[in-house]
Amino acid sequence: MTSDVEHAYSRRAAEYAEHLGSMSSVHPSDRQLVEAWAADVDGPLLDAGCGPGHWTAHLAGLGADARGVDQVPAFVEHARAAHPAVPFTVASVDALPDGAGTLGGVLAWYSLIHHEPAAVGRALAESARALRPGGRLLVGFFVGDELEQFDHAVVTAWRWPVGWLADELGAAGFEVVETHTRTGSPKGPRPHGAVLARSRG
Repeated sequence: MTSDVEHAYSRRAAEYAEHLGSMSSVHPSDRQLVEAWAADVDGPLLDAGCGPGHWTAHLAGLGADARGVDQVPAFVEHARAAHPAVPFTVASVDALPDGAGTLGGVLAWYSLIHHEPAAVGRALAESARALRPGGRLLVGFFVGDELEQFDHAVVTAWRWPVGWLADELGAAGFEVVETHTRTGSPKGPRPHGAVLARSRG
């Protein structure tokens, strides 16, 4: 995440947390997908780019050994206050604080959407480094027929063709296991996607 993106989210962190910082704002299909993925994770689970921390806390409540990191200090402060039993740390998805091969799963749920195409591989490789062999990664993102940027509500983001992101994952050391797409809601009609991948170690 660039400093411009960090500053943009810092300015709107309270607004973002109010409108999108609870599980009530989550699409039912997304909730089902992430919960099923997390149930198969063996070992510690990191919510990388956790935002207000609602996903981290939800998965911890389901029994996962989950904690969150985010580069935006205001998000981490909110997450710690809202979910005091769950660990949260200020850190970048491009430089995770975890040792090599220590994680069972990494959730990157819309936390890579602001990475330019030339930079997304660095974040994926960092997840691959931190995951143990066979560890699981789940990436949520906006889908497009072409790789293109668009005006996101907070700051410029990118749409990815599913196959292109799958190629980036392969180059970073992952085996793609499943891909999913769904249409948006009436309030947010952008197509959404998810890729489940396994670290080749």
